[in-house]
Amino acid sequence: MKKISILLFLIVTVSVHAQKVSDKQAILNVLEKQRSDWNKGDVKAYMQGYWKSDSLLFVGKNGPTYGWQKTLENYEKGYPDKAAMGFLTFGIKKVNLIAKDQAFVLGSWHLKREKDEPKGYFTLLLRKIDGIWKVVVDHSS
Repeated sequence: MKKISILLFLIVTVSVHAQKVSDKQAILNVLEKQRSDWNKGDVKAYMQGYWKSDSLLFVGKNGPTYGWQKTLENYEKGYPDKAAMGFLTFGIKKVNLIAKDQAFVLGSWHLKREKDEPKGYFTLLLRKIDGIWKVVVDHSS
């Protein structure tokens, strides 16, 4: 009986670890897709990584913005063309699963444009919604 209990414990532990690895990779895939879409100059595709909800929260240099549509409009206003968007790279520092359907991400961003190279940091809260990881809070500076 004791051997069966130990075996079950090991199976559950390995299964939980595998799910965490899978979720972390899925989150990294969302961020990589966003980066790729940005570098194609496709803001609407980039926005697919965000929760399409009025409750989406984006916090930037101008303070908080609520809602997917308003966030999209702000991106389109701030980055009206491919030249303004530049070439985006991320430096992912940390991906922490804080619950089975919530994760925290810390990273850096860097834009390479013809005349400048703005950069900064971001913290993200992602939720697994209908089996898909989405950014629900983005604080970028």
